[in-house]
Amino acid sequence: KKNMQRNKQVAMGRKKFNMDPKKGIQFLIENDLLKNTSDDIAQFLYKGEGLNKTAIGDYLGERDDFNIKVLQAFVELHEFTDLNLVQALRQFLWSFRLPGEAQKIDRMMETFAQRYCHCNPGVFQSTDTCYILSFAIIMLNTSLHNPNVKDKPTVERFISMNRGINDGGDLPEDLLRNLYESIKNEPFKIPEDDGNDLTHTFFNPDREGWLLKLGGRVKTWKRRWFILTDNCLYYFEYTTDKEPRGIIPLENLSIKEVEDKKPNCFELFIPDSKDQVIKACKTEADGRVVEGNHTFYRISAPTAEEKEEWMKSIKAAISRDPFYEMLAARKKKVSSMKRH
Repeated sequence: KKNMQRNKQVAMGRKKFNMDPKKGIQFLIENDLLKNTSDDIAQFLYKGEGLNKTAIGDYLGERDDFNIKVLQAFVELHEFTDLNLVQALRQFLWSFRLPGEAQKIDRMMETFAQRYCHCNPGVFQSTDTCYILSFAIIMLNTSLHNPNVKDKPTVERFISMNRGINDGGDLPEDLLRNLYESIKNEPFKIPEDDGNDLTHTFFNPDREGWLLKLGGRVKTWKRRWFILTDNCLYYFEYTTDKEPRGIIPLENLSIKEVEDKKPNCFELFIPDSKDQVIKACKTEADGRVVEGNHTFYRISAPTAEEKEEWMKSIKAAISRDPFYEMLAARKKKVSSMKRH
């Protein structure tokens, strides 16, 4: 009976964790089902039984000191010895789902790179090299396997993109060719355990969630699942749809708050030209892809806080991509080391 009671509580704890990771962990600790140590919590997340991999990623990505210790312990449970970088990344990225925020991803990939270099001394000059190459592989995976990316990079382009990242020197060409072929032949398997099948196409979006959108021709509000990634805003009817209903490229657009009967509204528009139609496309009910007919997009968020967060994320996507900035900073650091 005691065992049944315990199993029931563990199941309850997992459920709570999937809804709110911190509360779930708290519940398990309070009921003596988990020790309040970074090692014990890391083991629990690594086993991952019944846990939503998005929730695991959210917990590991948190910035406070304790979560960072858990992240380190979690990464140390992975054995990367004698694996090439793609094999190690496959294992790592299958154990949780990367959150969408640049800072969280930065911490996770930094910890991964340290662990990989520790397990495979001598492969790379520094953890920075491993970190930059890991990102290059993730981006390559997206470029090769995302149907929305028309310009597929060649192996030559991949090699030249990664020149000089090994403390100013080049990595062996064979190594880069093997990594390229591995990704080309088999995309990363990204966890899909949260009812959202879009993760294959939209690897690690900047932001995603339900918003209301005002129609272009017919002025009715419709609830759509929005995904912000690669400087585009995609919207879908359902989270399980494989194809977006619409795609709004964000280049040259501006964003502002607007008042409307609906609360928490903002608008995407072309600055300095009121009546110009925004370059975008949408899918008709019969599956035809047609040009959109919006001179502006008006969107309503569920809460004021979400409106702020969406606006902030879209602004960042319009002007630049935080990943490229992070990577540019690393690359600069590596090449300046070489000069000194």
